[in-house]
Amino acid sequence: MSLIRVENLAKNYRLGDTEVPALRGVTLTIERGSFVAVMGPSGSGKSTFMNLLGCLDTPSAGRYWLDGDLVSQLDDDALSRVRNRKIGFVFQHFNLLPRTSALDNVALPLLYRGVKAAERQARAARRLAQVGLAERSGHHPAQLSGGQQQRVAIARALVGDPALILADEPTGALDSRTGIEIMTLLQELNREGITIVVVTHEHDIAAYAGRIIHFRDGVVVDDALNASRDASADLAALTAVS
Repeated sequence: MSLIRVENLAKNYRLGDTEVPALRGVTLTIERGSFVAVMGPSGSGKSTFMNLLGCLDTPSAGRYWLDGDLVSQLDDDALSRVRNRKIGFVFQHFNLLPRTSALDNVALPLLYRGVKAAERQARAARRLAQVGLAERSGHHPAQLSGGQQQRVAIARALVGDPALILADEPTGALDSRTGIEIMTLLQELNREGITIVVVTHEHDIAAYAGRIIHFRDGVVVDDALNASRDASADLAALTAVS
């Protein structure tokens, strides 16, 4: 069953008197529980596609269904509700509040839902424990390594029990080993049934996905299933060498 379905999805941007097409009529589906990597050179349309999937922007044409709901025609308030309830975001540079503890960073999406404080704290603590940071809940981002900050960001993405996690270059600010650690965690979450879409320019990172979609000039030029690498095995091999 598909979680994401887009039909003839297009997005144009206006630069002065010129209209620039960023996405040109993309049609595809992403199945529930899948792990997909989206690749392409700069200007290929992959980031625009991610923004549309994440309800951070609206299409110029076409339709987009998420979890059975037609979201391409929603107004800003409705899009905000979809973002808060159905999508978890993970960014390259973590986007954590610097003066806020890990626990409160994770709990933040629940604050916007109006969840009571005690429940927010309990749910955030469970998600921090899930990503291996239970003992770091009181630390601020500056007291955490890059990999730990990204784990906090993943816990924040999970805290609202989303249908979809969108990860935009999640390993881009990390060294190779830490990047594999993050991909190990994402693969573990995917095995639990969470649908994950990762935008990356790194072929080594895309290799951990079960499907790779390539964009160029605003269209899909390749879309294929992939015999995904096991990130935990690669991490174990690195550990043995070191």
